[in-house]
Amino acid sequence: MLTRRQLRIKVMQAVFSFQRQRPEDLKDLEKFINSSMTQSYTLFLYMAQLLVKIHEVAVDKHTKKQQRVSKSVEHNPSRQLIDNKILLKLRESEALKEALKQRNLNPWHLDSKYVENLYHKIQESKTFVVYAMDDEPSVKKDLKFLTYIYEDIIAPSDELMDYLEDINITWTDDYPLINSTIIQFLRKVKPTKDVVLPALFKDESDAKFTMSLFRKTILNIDDLSARIEGKTPNWDTERIAQIDLVLIMMAQAEFLYFSDIPVKVTLNEYLEIAKDYSTPKSATFINGILDNLLKEFEKSDELNKMGRGLM
Repeated sequence: MLTRRQLRIKVMQAVFSFQRQRPEDLKDLEKFINSSMTQSYTLFLYMAQLLVKIHEVAVDKHTKKQQRVSKSVEHNPSRQLIDNKILLKLRESEALKEALKQRNLNPWHLDSKYVENLYHKIQESKTFVVYAMDDEPSVKKDLKFLTYIYEDIIAPSDELMDYLEDINITWTDDYPLINSTIIQFLRKVKPTKDVVLPALFKDESDAKFTMSLFRKTILNIDDLSARIEGKTPNWDTERIAQIDLVLIMMAQAEFLYFSDIPVKVTLNEYLEIAKDYSTPKSATFINGILDNLLKEFEKSDELNKMGRGLM
């Protein structure tokens, strides 16, 4: 679930914190990284359970509405939303229930107003009106509708994002990734098969990479910082934006200490992170410095990349 870029961002946050505080013991920052990774999965569970809760609201309101409508009335309230096969499968998922139980989570239980508000927005959408009037339902249509309400109503909700940010500030960074993960997850839900939740890491080596990148950067931080001296024309190192400095040092650590990561991959990852987390000109600035550093590393034969295509 977590991509290498997302893991680099979590390391960036920890290194940035180290730069500001310079603690002698790194255990707290390592705990922060581990907690941040775990909390990313918690956010996924929150968003998956949000869909379950919206379905529960739909069922409850449909039942109450039926009770008010005379049986003699020709058109009963639409059942499309409550009969959505993907939502039904998600609601009965033992895997989701167990994941929540293991973490002692009961999201939305005390914050049902957010669920209610989203439900009403869904009901008011033109897409729901069309969906509710369809006389030929199918799993494909259920998925299309669910994808729409998630991408166009749930994910963009400012109220929801503010609420999640209040719970955990790091979720702001995770939110786009988790929303993409939810869409991919929903596409894999099949009415005839058990629901399979995504793993936190795409590969077992990702967790080791994360902690190794943090330690390699921190333990060599003075050397990595010193290498930047003289590579910034018209700029003193002290005037470089702190985020830019952290990204440059992390990229250097990957160049020098991670023999299996291609140079181009490292460059691309940190330039993309800079675009999201630093100033508009940071990516160009960082690219120039890293290019100069790479030339120096190649000249001094310090790059230790193994395998084809890694340079």
